[in-house]
Amino acid sequence: MRLINIVALLLLSTLSSGAFATVFTFTAIPDEDESQLRTRFDKVAEYLQSQLGVEVRYIPVKSYSAAVTAFRNNQVQLAWFGGLSGVQARRLVPGSEAIAQGYEDQFFKSYFIAHHSADILPSENFPNLNGYTFTYGSKGSTSGRLMPQFFIERNLGKKAENVFTRIGFSGDHSRTIAQVQAGAYQIGAVNYKVWERALAKGIVDLDKVNVIWQSPAYPDYQWTVRKGVNETFGADFKTKLTKALLDMKDPELLASFPRKSFVEAENSDYQPIENIAKTIGLID
Repeated sequence: MRLINIVALLLLSTLSSGAFATVFTFTAIPDEDESQLRTRFDKVAEYLQSQLGVEVRYIPVKSYSAAVTAFRNNQVQLAWFGGLSGVQARRLVPGSEAIAQGYEDQFFKSYFIAHHSADILPSENFPNLNGYTFTYGSKGSTSGRLMPQFFIERNLGKKAENVFTRIGFSGDHSRTIAQVQAGAYQIGAVNYKVWERALAKGIVDLDKVNVIWQSPAYPDYQWTVRKGVNETFGADFKTKLTKALLDMKDPELLASFPRKSFVEAENSDYQPIENIAKTIGLID
C-alpha cells in the first residue's frame, strides 16, 4: 500500500513538472525566402509562449501544400495561411476556424509587374497581356496565383494558358520579383506587401521592373486554428490564443509581417475566395 502511494506521488510530481506537457505548434505558408520566415515566426513563437503559458514552436514547411498537409495531419494546430490555403485547410478539417487577420488582409491586392522590355505602361485599366511570358508565384498562392488568374480570365475572356506564350510558377513572391526583374519572364503577379517591402529595401530596380496594374481588393491572409485545441490545451485556450494574436502590438513583430495590426476574422470572410477557387477550377 505504501509503495502504491509513493508511485502515485511520483506520477503526480512528474505531471506537475510538465514532463508530459503538449507543445503547441504552428506553421506559415512560405511566401518569402526561408531565412526571413524563420526570423519572423521564431519571434512570434516567443511572444505566443509568453502569452499562453505553454511551449510554442514554429514548424517551417517547404510549400503551401505542405502547410495545408501539416494542418490536416495535426502536426500543427495553428497556421498563418493565405486566403486559398486557409479555405483548403478548413475544408479538410471541419470545425477549424479563422480567428484573426491582418488589418490590411481585409482589402488585400495583387500587383502585376512587368520587365521594361515588355514596354507596357502602368494603367488603371487591365493591360493587354496577350503574347507575353508570365509567372505566378506558388501554385497555392492567393495573391500570386488564384486572384491573378481570375482577373486575367475575367478581363481577357479566355483561359490564362491561351493568353501567354509561356507560364511559370516561381514558388514565392520574392522569386517572382527577381525573375521578372532579370527578364526571365516579361510579366508576373505578386503580393503587394512583398513588393513594397522589397522596394523599401532597395531590392527592386525600377529601371528594369515596375508595377503596371493593381487589382481590386479581396480578403487574404489569416490565422486559422485547428479544431480540438480546447480539449488539448484547456477549455479557454482558443479564446486566449485569439486575444494574444489581436493584442500583438510590438512594432517589430508587426513590421515583420508587415501589418498595421491584427483584427478579428471568421470563416465567412473567406467565402469569396472559396467561390473564386471553384469558379476557376482550383477546388471542387
